Amino acid sequence: MATDIVAQLADSLAKTGVQDGELSYKGQGRKLDDAKSAEEIVKDIQEFEGLQALRMEGNTIGVEAAQAIAKALETKSELKRCYWSDMFTGRLRPEIPPALNSLGDALMLAGARLTVLDLSDNAFGPDGVRGIEKLLKSTACFTLQELRLNNCGMGIGGGKILAASLIQCHKQSRENNTPLNLKVFVAGRNRLENDGATALAQAFQLMGSLEEVHMPQNGINHPGVTALASAMQQNPGLRILNLNDNTFTEKGAIAMAQALKHLNNIQVINFGDCLVRPEGAKAIAETVSEGLPILKELNLSYGEISADAALAVVQALKNKDKLEKLDLNGNCLGEDGCKAVKDMMEGVNMVDLLGSLSDDEGEPEDDEDEDEEDNDEDDEEDEDVDEEEIEEEEEEEEEEESGSNKLSTPVSAPRPPDVSSFLSFPSPDKLLKLGAKRALLVQQQVDVTDARKTAEAFLKISSVYKEENNDVKNAVLDTIDTLLRKAFSTPSFQGYSFVSILLVLLGLIKSEDKIKPVLVVPGHLYALEHVVRQDYFPKENVAVLEAFMSRSNKSLESCGNARNGLQSTLQRVRSQS
Repeated sequence: MATDIVAQLADSLAKTGVQDGELSYKGQGRKLDDAKSAEEIVKDIQEFEGLQALRMEGNTIGVEAAQAIAKALETKSELKRCYWSDMFTGRLRPEIPPALNSLGDALMLAGARLTVLDLSDNAFGPDGVRGIEKLLKSTACFTLQELRLNNCGMGIGGGKILAASLIQCHKQSRENNTPLNLKVFVAGRNRLENDGATALAQAFQLMGSLEEVHMPQNGINHPGVTALASAMQQNPGLRILNLNDNTFTEKGAIAMAQALKHLNNIQVINFGDCLVRPEGAKAIAETVSEGLPILKELNLSYGEISADAALAVVQALKNKDKLEKLDLNGNCLGEDGCKAVKDMMEGVNMVDLLGSLSDDEGEPEDDEDEDEEDNDEDDEEDEDVDEEEIEEEEEEEEEEESGSNKLSTPVSAPRPPDVSSFLSFPSPDKLLKLGAKRALLVQQQVDVTDARKTAEAFLKISSVYKEENNDVKNAVLDTIDTLLRKAFSTPSFQGYSFVSILLVLLGLIKSEDKIKPVLVVPGHLYALEHVVRQDYFPKENVAVLEAFMSRSNKSLESCGNARNGLQSTLQRVRSQS
């Protein structure tokens, strides 16, 4: 007999899931239309001493059943956690607010102090939010730490009601010396859009206690994203930020990148399918490189990110020893870009952390390529003409000076070397005439904190390289070494940006900025072969250069020997590192 009683008790416990103050009917699929159908649950609640958590997920509760359950909850002052997701399946929309009102009133009457309220997957719309409005403003929610409202169809109106309720709760709880300390907020798939997100951002900014924010698939564009970014800055304890499948564009991504600079506790960033685009990705990369020491996951998938931007992201992650996953799938890297990303990840021993790139969209189509090539040719012709004109003017000036010297004394002093003239229209003769201090003079003329200006200067200097002329060759390499050693030793200099821009200028990567490639000459590649062997050049960039130098590209066709030499050196340097 005793054995039967124990068995019945065990069976009852198994059905209701009683443990640690928790009463669970999770996933039992009960259809509770009226008080009679809820009798068993009501009895269990009434008899449960010290009830702290009630799980009703996966059942369907009508108004009368909710009222009966609410009556049983009116004495349960110790209740803290309400897991009430997916609780109204098959119910008409008008049934849900009164059911929620009944349950909320019971919690307030009981004097409960909630820490978790989960009403996800109930699709109750704005009216459903009104059903919990009073509860959210009450003392029952002053202690709330987790609010989960995923997939509830709140819309803009519901988002505004929710935001106003949270703001009121925060205000009243502060006046009560028990300020709201919400840590987890979940509201994905709610069609909040910009206005709903902006309203909630105001509440988040006041609270300053958030550790997790999940708001994917809400139709939020850059104005809403910018508002959320501003609010996130006021929550320094934030660990997880999931805004997947909203539309950042560059504006929103840059705003969010600025916000992340204030969030050194962040561990998971999910901006997948957010259209951050190249400039947004580069801004995020800059923030990552400067901080975020415990970052574990970064998702920038399906964002129309180009290869150079993806490489900037990878470079920024090289010292993140807590990193567990990087997702760059579904972007616009192209075959060579994917290889370069994998090679760079391998170069920093992180290739196992890189997610699949199987859905890459390939390099973006550029209808302006032909126009740009035509413009390049025109520019090159203009440069040739300008150089000839300058040389002719210089010869005329020399002749005038020579002529005047015949007629007058004393002889005027020669003009000092002009670095600007060399950098504007480079020639071997001009470089040599700069004298023994040419390297320092050039380095002082170039802003080495700017990666693009430094890359452009490198190409101009190396364009006059002559393999057969030792004086010119040594002058070029000495000047380049002085320039780049200074650049790479400058804390604010971004080496990965230098390499990316260099590849763009060499015509090996397309850029969103429409930067026109230069006419590649062997000197560019000979000088680059020298640079990659130097101690100042970061070895993690060698794999990137190797990947792009091995691709078939018209811009390199005229540099066969120089290209082969560079490829061999890159392979050797990489194998030694």
